[in-house]
Amino acid sequence: MDLDMNGGNKRVFQRLGGGSNRPPTDSNQKVCFHWRAGRCNRYPCPYLHRELPGPGPVAASSSSTNKRVADESGFAGPSHRRGPGFSGSANNWGRFGGNRTVTKTEKLCKFWVDGNCPYGDKCRYLHCWSKGDSFSLLTQLDGHQKVVTGIALPSGSDKLYTGSKDETVRIWDCASGQCTGVLNLGGEVGCMISEGPWLLVGMPNLVKAWNIQNNADLSLTGPVGQVYSLVVGTDLLFAGTQDGSILVWKYNSTTSCFDPAASLKGHTLAVVSLYVGANRLYSGAMDNSIKVWSLENLQCIQTLTEHTSVVMSLICWEQFLLSCSLDNTVKIWAATEGGNLEVTYTHKEEYGVLALCGVHDAEAKPVLLCSCNDNSLHLYDLPSFTGRGKILAKQEIRSIQIGPGGIFFTGDGSGQVKVWKWSTEPTAIMS
Repeated sequence: MDLDMNGGNKRVFQRLGGGSNRPPTDSNQKVCFHWRAGRCNRYPCPYLHRELPGPGPVAASSSSTNKRVADESGFAGPSHRRGPGFSGSANNWGRFGGNRTVTKTEKLCKFWVDGNCPYGDKCRYLHCWSKGDSFSLLTQLDGHQKVVTGIALPSGSDKLYTGSKDETVRIWDCASGQCTGVLNLGGEVGCMISEGPWLLVGMPNLVKAWNIQNNADLSLTGPVGQVYSLVVGTDLLFAGTQDGSILVWKYNSTTSCFDPAASLKGHTLAVVSLYVGANRLYSGAMDNSIKVWSLENLQCIQTLTEHTSVVMSLICWEQFLLSCSLDNTVKIWAATEGGNLEVTYTHKEEYGVLALCGVHDAEAKPVLLCSCNDNSLHLYDLPSFTGRGKILAKQEIRSIQIGPGGIFFTGDGSGQVKVWKWSTEPTAIMS
């Protein structure tokens, strides 16, 4: 099942009416592209022979009134999967965001991507894959033919694993960056994670489990349709499936097998995001809802319905739950005195939000990596949501993985995997 990532997120341009007697201004004139290329021979030329000024500062949009929350929210600590801990007040979200000037030059030049931009250095669009001075591109890993849906670094391994809808898992040597193997699975990879020595791959109607230390190869049956999300909590493995259920297996250390434990029902459409934190399982689905499950009895204890489109990604940062959606928002949730989660801040993007990932920078400040539906990934300081930079890609970035030594990885819809490094080494927590 393919998600429609473009629906509802395309800009609509309205044509300005003619017949106006107003004198020409920068707002209704175009820059001469012949002049920009250095070869305009028209005199007089009806177009501008200078660049239009960039837009002025735009005030950050205000969120709904922040709700008062208790200091002790019940979120015991950060999950080991995606989020570094952030200890801050719910009232600080977005407060120091300030004004952010977005210029037209932040758009990637499509001709440069194809290798044939005629304007060269005079092109008004970006001829690079990123903006920002706190990180840089190390290398690019080519090989996948379709969207990269999972990136994993198993514990104790010197190999990087990437999974794709092209029905393969590729194995890369971390030292050389060379592909050392390709696993042809015979089905689309919906998601992929690692836990200890185990590499876990979500596929149609099953989960594949490989132990890279002893070469054990297991097939966990039971899912109906594509497995879109996987997460491990204590000794339990959870799989979000296309039919809306969440299947649970319990790891048996004696037999080194995964025994079926439960099937959690509640979502009415495919479960596409899972996260474990503070003795809770959080699930996001195509039914636009988030469900909170107790890990003690596997019962649903709360359903959150504030999103208006697919809930694509979930992470926990200490007492906060962060969720993102194709409704163009990132929502920050905090627990009330009664223990229920409520939205305390909403960050708005221009496009749908596909994935979230968190890391600490070199000064131990939390940074949010936020992938959007315009083929970009934004880096934000938290809790202010002040921009730290931007990464651009050929197609939407679906996979983000934090590695050791200030390294992080992105995988996009074209099959490209890029390796990035912080300019000053951050204290990263594996995604």
